[in-house]
Amino acid sequence: MAYNHGKAERKWRILKEAEEKILRDCGVPKSTIEEIRIYDRADFNSNRRFYRWTNDVAEYLEDMQDKQKPKEIATITDLLDEIENENLYRALLTVNKRTLQIVLLKMQGYSPKEIAPIVDLSVGAIYARLDHLRKKLRKNLIVSKALLFPAGYWVRGKQTSHPFFSAGGKGNGDT
Repeated sequence: MAYNHGKAERKWRILKEAEEKILRDCGVPKSTIEEIRIYDRADFNSNRRFYRWTNDVAEYLEDMQDKQKPKEIATITDLLDEIENENLYRALLTVNKRTLQIVLLKMQGYSPKEIAPIVDLSVGAIYARLDHLRKKLRKNLIVSKALLFPAGYWVRGKQTSHPFFSAGGKGNGDT
């Protein structure tokens, strides 16, 4: 909803007049009431600028959302086409079609109980396939980190050396 400056100003003016009437009835000096009014007006203007700015940003974001509708992923090919990470893409290419179908259905919001009859597997098999895929992707990620950072890689917040690059492991040049 857009910010209506006129409405906000009328509301502020009515509240301010009621407040000033109470202050006059209590015997507050006119100069003090004027100081309070000036302070409150500055506060109102500050809030007005903020609401106007947030309204402009919200309208811009709504326009951008309308222009850039997210592509609906309906097939496995669409799923693979949307992946930007090369390591993830390569890992998913090695996975069988049924597991990719499970991933696609999971992304679309289906539960494993709903997926099972669609792919003709048991619920336990669905969980097993998703778990195997997670492990495969985790392993792939660790290997890619080891290739990017040969001196060591991070596992659960701790830097450790990879056996492939350690002095006693394979691949150290001693063949």
